[in-house]
Amino acid sequence: MIPVLTADAFLEKAQPGRTNSQDQQQYLQAAAAIIADVQQDGDKAVRSYIEKFDGTPPKQFLVTEEERQAAWDKVDNRVIRSLQRAADNIRDFHSKQVMNSRVMQADSDIMAGQLYRPIDRVGIYVPGGTAVYPSSVLMNAIPAVLAGVGEVNMVTPVKDGEELAPILAVAADIAGVNHIYRVGGVQAIAALAYGTESIPKVDKIVGPGNAYVAAAKKLVYGDVGIDMIAGPSEVAIIADQTANPAYIAADLIAQAEHDVNARAFLITTSEPLVTNVQAELEKQCSQLPRKAIASESLMQRGACVIVDTLEEAFQISNQIAPEHLEIQVADPLACLGNVRHAGSVFLGEYTPEALGDYYAGPNHVLPTSGTARFSSGLSVDDFIKKTTYLYYSQQALKQAGNDIVAIANQEELEGHGYAVRKRLEEE
Repeated sequence: MIPVLTADAFLEKAQPGRTNSQDQQQYLQAAAAIIADVQQDGDKAVRSYIEKFDGTPPKQFLVTEEERQAAWDKVDNRVIRSLQRAADNIRDFHSKQVMNSRVMQADSDIMAGQLYRPIDRVGIYVPGGTAVYPSSVLMNAIPAVLAGVGEVNMVTPVKDGEELAPILAVAADIAGVNHIYRVGGVQAIAALAYGTESIPKVDKIVGPGNAYVAAAKKLVYGDVGIDMIAGPSEVAIIADQTANPAYIAADLIAQAEHDVNARAFLITTSEPLVTNVQAELEKQCSQLPRKAIASESLMQRGACVIVDTLEEAFQISNQIAPEHLEIQVADPLACLGNVRHAGSVFLGEYTPEALGDYYAGPNHVLPTSGTARFSSGLSVDDFIKKTTYLYYSQQALKQAGNDIVAIANQEELEGHGYAVRKRLEEE
């Protein structure tokens, strides 16, 4: 069910950036055409593409307050309470990321500091299609609200004129979303980036989507901000002989059921564990509603690799920089310092990735495809702009003046030096 590979073969299989360049170009070309149409024709183009891809367009894009209120009666109260507890955990974790403007240097002649200001308007993309994702609503919107974003607008696709899934409306209310629009795909990204008659332009777009949505975010970046270009979801599990094969198999399957391109890896020092995990995968996968997707993902994208030491296991993990890293060994806390590159780390056999996906508090919007080497998961910081400020007195400028002029002259930008000399000549 899942290949067993050598370390070298595993690293080759797991390397990021292996997306077929021809496919990538196809996504970009398709997205560019849709974006251009939405820029030119606004709502008309959005409706046309909804009809083409999703069936009958909704009568109006905006979900009304009455619809949002009615949604609460259509969701089980136990599910609502679960979402509220998850939101409390997410809010508590992210509230500790909030920072205030600060002075970094201050005396009678010099002052320097940094202003922290929230983005004015943000759009969050919540994927749809084969499933609904209220957890994505919470994870994207709550940090934005905590940052003080003035307006948080959500877009999500609906099929063939259907109503918005009630649970998404409830999650949006819990998270503090201002407006919800029934539109998805590239046309939704274009509408958020450039605005239409019904959907206002935003300053930044966050949230995951399919390959076409990712291509659209890449194309509009620069006109608006984005969080990241998300690739297929992935998990790496580092385990020793003490690990429970049933838990590992369950976690590999949980990752693989996302879609056929999801990547699930086991890196272990124990050959018997691999044998037992293989048996568990066969048994557990057969009982899964999405077993066809999970099985193909495990066979085509997954891998087990046997290494000699845990040190080697972490070297391999750091090379692939996985989105999610589970550490299921005898003393997981002692190993945390070995992690250099990972989106989020899950320590111990009772900390499955699903805990982070839905409930515990840390964000589940994480860098994929090796980008954890240089980027981080979504946080309050993603919704904040940092503006530096500076004040010099005449005396302070006088003391620094000769140095500034010398550097400016060296760069052959004498106007810069003159701007300083002019002030000093006025003494």
